[in-house]
Amino acid sequence: MNAACRGRNMFDTTTGAQSMSYVRRFDHVGITVADLDVVTAFFVALGLEVEGRAFVEGEFLETVCGIPDSRTEIVMLKSPDGGARLELASFVRPDPVPGSPAAMANELGLRNVSFEVNDLQAAVDWAASEGYGLVGGIGEYEGAWRMAYVRGPEGIIVSLAERIG
Repeated sequence: MNAACRGRNMFDTTTGAQSMSYVRRFDHVGITVADLDVVTAFFVALGLEVEGRAFVEGEFLETVCGIPDSRTEIVMLKSPDGGARLELASFVRPDPVPGSPAAMANELGLRNVSFEVNDLQAAVDWAASEGYGLVGGIGEYEGAWRMAYVRGPEGIIVSLAERIG
């Protein structure tokens, strides 16, 4: 066991015993964006539903993000099945700092946001009609899944997967 894992929740593969777990459930992924409306529209068109939209500022935000006098607008999106959510945030204060919109899948950091879709080809065709192209191509994994990475708004890589087997 490496030093980073000591004292953490671990599953002992030799005994099958699980130590205390800190995580109760997966809640959401947050992505900071420049144009909240464009990115929200993209994910809504894919099938996510807006759960809420609000401005956040004050002591809570300053404490959590570590940026004094910050203000952000957030949109919380949920999947149709009510599972994990996607939080989009756009900073009003301070100005956003540009990332790397052409990042490839091997660049460190958030690699992609992934969704299971009913019809991969239709989803890819829709994305292309909106100006969002494939990062690579459509691949098939062991006869069970078809998957593609789409480069969405602001360079966000969106993994779309269709169960085929």
